Order: sequence, then structure tokens, then C-alpha cells
Amino acid sequence: MQIWTIRKLLEWTSNYFKEKNIREARLEAEILLARALGKDRVYLYANYDAPVNQDERGIFREFIKRRVRKEPLAYITGIKEFMSLEFRVNPTVLIPRPESEILVEQAIELFSDQPCSICDVGTGSGAIAISLAHYLPLARVFACDISRQALEIARENAARLEVEVEFQEGDLLSPFLDKENYFDLIVANLPYIALEDYRTLDSGVKSYEPQIALLAPGDGLDIYRRLLPQAHTLLKEGAYLYIEIGWQQGEKALGMMNNFTEVQLIKDLAGYDRAVMARKGPVDGNRILES
Repeated sequence: MQIWTIRKLLEWTSNYFKEKNIREARLEAEILLARALGKDRVYLYANYDAPVNQDERGIFREFIKRRVRKEPLAYITGIKEFMSLEFRVNPTVLIPRPESEILVEQAIELFSDQPCSICDVGTGSGAIAISLAHYLPLARVFACDISRQALEIARENAARLEVEVEFQEGDLLSPFLDKENYFDLIVANLPYIALEDYRTLDSGVKSYEPQIALLAPGDGLDIYRRLLPQAHTLLKEGAYLYIEIGWQQGEKALGMMNNFTEVQLIKDLAGYDRAVMARKGPVDGNRILES
């Protein structure tokens, strides 16, 4: 009778994942096996020759089947790291992407060690809002989402990570429209994928991640066009707006910012358009800055 050790399971699964065109085959095999065993990856390295019992193998086998069907790794494990923090996720929320960390990093640069009022629009799992609350302890952080299920996950993540965020349910900034000139910063990672681009997404994204968090009407920027007048009303004079956009949307996004000044396109580490920064203030002929 064959004894299945951690080493043998990882070797077999890595090869199998490679056959199925899963890019980070070994890494994903390790993550799933560690999850099945209720351990971390360090445990695997220290116990390569330890046997894995039948029940544990059964759990691991189901994980493998789900991954081969293109279910995202984060939904299988139920967790995703963002800004070095661990967030719970499920199919009711979009999986946080590393490229969205740029919104948090920019905010930290602006408001490090000073009190401020921040709102995260379309918070989903709460990754951006909670990260801001974690790294900016003097900030008062608000977050909103149209999805009640997403807010349940976000509240759970805030409690687990022991940060204070004030969550509200509603469309865009509607829960805060009684707070004119209130926020020092508004950040938003809203749906920005147009229908024609959505159709080309990987099947694992289309089949498992919530369409409401990805698909946007028109050219993909229509939801942001609804957000901008609300944001302008709610921002203090001189306050900032950061929005995440698609890699081909930079010029169009800049063109929407007519009521803002110091408008700047921010690129991600790969050199693609990723966000637009703008400031509420007097608009002059030089409102767009070089990125």
C-alpha cells in the first residue's frame, strides 16, 4: 500500500497543475495542501516525509478538483492577503488585487501621522478601508457598498483585524450626502470593465467573481461619472480623490475630471495606467499634472 507523504502529494499535484496550465503550480499546491492540513507552508517544508491521512487527502482532493475547474485559489482557501493583512473572502466579494494597493499606498503618503476623514466607496471585502484604518491610526475611516452581503464580509474582516471602520449600505456615496465638505480623501475601486472587455476575461473570473463588482455600463467609466459630482460635494476644499481605473482608460478618465484640479494619472509597477488622483480646488488651465 502506497504511503502518501507531503512530498509525494506536492510533487504529484504540481505536475498535475502544470498539465492544466495553472501558472504557479507548485505554490498553489503548497497553499492548498497547507490549508487541507490546517497548517502553514513552513510546516510543509519541515515535514516533507510526514504521511497524510485519508481524511486530509480527501479534503485536498476536493480542493484540487475545484482549482482545476478554474475556481480562484482565494475562494477555495477563503483568504487573500492585501497590504500584508489577511482578509476573508467568498464569492460575494471581489478578490482584492495587488494593483489596488496603490490606492492605499498613496493615501498613507498623504496622511501619515495626521488626523483625517476618509471614505472608501464600493468597499467589497473591506480591503482598502481596513488597510487604511490599520496603517493610518489617526484616520476616521468610513466605507460603503451597495451589497449587504459584501458589507457582512467587510465587517467581519474589520473585527478580525481589530480596526474601526464605519460601514454604510447604499449606492455610491448616497449614505453620506448629508455631510457636505466632510472628507479629506475619497477612494474608489468601482466596476470599470465594459461589456466587450468583460467577455474576454478569464473564465475563472467570469464564472466565480461577482459580476456586480466588475461589469460597468457604457465604456466602463459610467459609474465613476455618477460618483464624481457626489465626491466633489463631500470633499473638503483641497481634499483628494483617488479612483482605480483600467489600464486603457487613462485619457478618458482624465477628461472626466473637469471640476477638479491637480489631476494626475498614476501608473502601477508594470507601467500601466492604474489610478487617477485629483484634488478639489480652484480649476485653472494647468489642472492636469504630468504623471
